[in-house]
Amino acid sequence: MRMLKMLILPLVVSSLMSGLAALDAKCSSRLGLITVSYYLWTTFVAVIVGIIMVSIIHPGGAAQKEDSEDSGKPIMSSADALLDLIRNMFPSNLVQATFQQYRTSSEYIVKPKPTVSQSQSELTSRRMLIYGIQDDNGTDIQNFALDLTPPPDVLIRTREGTSDGMNVLGIVIFSATMGIMLGRMGPNGSALVNFCQSLNEAVLKIVAIVIWYFPFGIVFLVAGKILEMSDPSAMGKKLGFYAVTVVFGLVLHGLFILPAMYFFITKKSPIVYIRGILQALLIALATSSSSATLPITFKCLLENNHIDRRIIRFVLPVGATINMDGTALYEAVAAIFIAQVNNYELDFGQIITISITATAASIGAAGIPQAGLVTMVIVLTSVGLPTDDITLIIAVDWALDRFRTMVNVMGDALATGIMAHICRKDFMKEGDGVPLMCEMKPATNATPLMNCHNNNGNYCSPSSVVKLEDVPPEVVQLMQLEEGIRLSTARKKPLIPPKHTKKNKEHCMIDMNGLETNV
Repeated sequence: MRMLKMLILPLVVSSLMSGLAALDAKCSSRLGLITVSYYLWTTFVAVIVGIIMVSIIHPGGAAQKEDSEDSGKPIMSSADALLDLIRNMFPSNLVQATFQQYRTSSEYIVKPKPTVSQSQSELTSRRMLIYGIQDDNGTDIQNFALDLTPPPDVLIRTREGTSDGMNVLGIVIFSATMGIMLGRMGPNGSALVNFCQSLNEAVLKIVAIVIWYFPFGIVFLVAGKILEMSDPSAMGKKLGFYAVTVVFGLVLHGLFILPAMYFFITKKSPIVYIRGILQALLIALATSSSSATLPITFKCLLENNHIDRRIIRFVLPVGATINMDGTALYEAVAAIFIAQVNNYELDFGQIITISITATAASIGAAGIPQAGLVTMVIVLTSVGLPTDDITLIIAVDWALDRFRTMVNVMGDALATGIMAHICRKDFMKEGDGVPLMCEMKPATNATPLMNCHNNNGNYCSPSSVVKLEDVPPEVVQLMQLEEGIRLSTARKKPLIPPKHTKKNKEHCMIDMNGLETNV
C-alpha cells in the first residue's frame, strides 16, 4: 500500500504532462470535453441507480438508531465544501499540494452573557431562592432555585486550514495545463516532454516490481480489518439490508450498465476488455484506493488491452480524480438510509437535491480509503439530515468501500476504452499515428488488415486496425522495402522499388536496398 502511494505523484504528473504534450490543441480539447461529459453522465446515472435501489429495498426499517453522544464537531456547510473544492483546484503552493490540501476548519466560541442580578457587595448572584420546604423544627428540607444567569451564546467561527493528504485535483489541473502548453511550444518544450516520458516509463518499471510483493500485503490488510470488528455477527444482522442494497446497486451499475454503455458505443465485447483489467480490480478490492490502483490500471490498459498510451495518460488520471461512480451511488443510498432510520420522509425536491449533491461531492472525493465518509457530511447537510448518524454505517463502511472502489476503477478503465474508440480518427491523423511496422492478418473479403505499432512503439488499439487502401502509397512502399512484405493482392498494380536507370547514372548512386539517392 505504501509503495503504491509513493508512485502516485510521479505517475500522475508524468503521464498527464507527456500525454497532453503529444496531442495537438484541437484533439486535446475535444478529448477533454468528451471525457468530462462522459464522467459526469455516468456518475449521475450511478446516483439514480442508488436512489432506486434504496427506495425499493427500504433498508432503513431493519436498523435501529443507537443513542450516541454529540461529537462536538461543527457541521461544515455545503458552501464551504464547494469553495474548498474550487480552492483545491488552484493550489497556492505546489509543494504543499503534494502532501496537504485546503480545508475550511470550524470551531465553537462560547460567549458568556452578564448576570441578571447582583448583590450589594458587587458579587454575582447566580441563583435565586423561590420557596422551600421545612420540617416541624424549621429546618429546610429542600429548596427550589432558579438559575438567573442566561445561557452563553455559542458561535461557530470558520477559518482557513489544511488537512493531511495529497491535493490530487490541484496537481491534475496543473499537470494538464502544463502538458497542453508544452505541446504548443513545439521543439522548445521537447526536453521537458522527453523527461516526462522517461519518468513515466521508469515508474511503470517500478510498478512491475511492486506487483510481486503485493499478495502478501493483501492478506494482512483484509485480516486486520476483520479483527477490528468487536462482534461481526451482530453487526451483520443490524446493517445487513443496508449492505445488500449498496452491493446490489454497485453490481447493477458496474457489471451491467457500464459494460452495456461500452458495448453500444464501441460494438466490442466488454467481457474481453474487463478480463484485461482483472488485476487492477483485485488491487482495488484490497486497497480500497483508486489512486493507489492507478499504476496497476495504467499497466493493464497498456499491456493487456493495448490502448493508446496518449489516451491513457489523459483519461485515466482525470478519472481517478473526478470519476467516482461507486462513491456517488454509496452516498445517495446512505443519505436515504439515514432518512429512513429517522422516519424522515423525503419529498421529490429533496431527492433531486441529494442526486445533484452526491454527484458534485463525489467529484471532490479524494481517491483514498473511506473518503466517502468525509463527503457524506455535504450530502446530509444539504437536506437537513443529522450528520451524527454517520456512525450507524461506519461499522460496515470498510467492506463496502472496497466494492465501490472496484466500480470506480472499472468505470475509469471502461471510459478509457470508450475514449480510445471515439477519438481514434483524431489520433490517426497525427504524425505519430502513422503505422510503420505492420503484421498481416487475414480478414473478411480477402482484404488484408494491419495491426500496427506507431512511432512511439505502442500498440494501436483494436479500434485502430485500418484497411490497406487507407494507407498512403508512400507508407506501403516503405513497408515493402523495409519488411519485404509483398502486398500485390491489395492493389491492382504491385508497388515495385524504383530501378536504377543508366540514363541518370552520372547523377545517382545506389544504396544497399536498391533505392536511388541523388548525389
